[in-house]
Amino acid sequence: MAYINVPKGLSGIRGLLAFRTETARGIGILTEELLCSDVGISRGEREIIAAYVSLLNNCYYCTTSHAATAKYHCDADEEFVLKAINDPENSDLSPKMKALMAIAKEVQQHGQNVQQHHIDRARNEAASDLEIHDAVLISALFCMSNRYVDGLGTFQPKDKSLYDANGKIRAKEGYLASMPQTK
Repeated sequence: MAYINVPKGLSGIRGLLAFRTETARGIGILTEELLCSDVGISRGEREIIAAYVSLLNNCYYCTTSHAATAKYHCDADEEFVLKAINDPENSDLSPKMKALMAIAKEVQQHGQNVQQHHIDRARNEAASDLEIHDAVLISALFCMSNRYVDGLGTFQPKDKSLYDANGKIRAKEGYLASMPQTK
């Protein structure tokens, strides 16, 4: 049960967004732009970064949600996504994605941990400035989102089939389609 009175039946960030619709729109627009963009890294790769940062932050709801969505965008099985977020360096991710994941990890720990050698590695693997930018901003957004979800003690169901069903919908419809309407 959440620490504040969020609408019943809405888990994780969904309950919080419904509680404060005035701030939900901004969060939704940023999430939509970052995770549903077709410019640079793919939608599946964007979801993998979100799931990875959420795993590093120990946020079950966001890890499971975004891993499920990544599975549909990547047209991959759960094993591929779990390996990518649990051990990116030894996964089947591209060298460019491994470099972007390393940057995302540094941002998750502290923004100032990102050093020139991290950027150089990504550029050496053909990452554009836009892709580096988006990896950093996705990591920063999910640090905020994970703390939002966990800091208010939201309900986080353990049934993975619920996340899988929602992941399929998010992969098809994006994030704004399910946003609560402003009061």
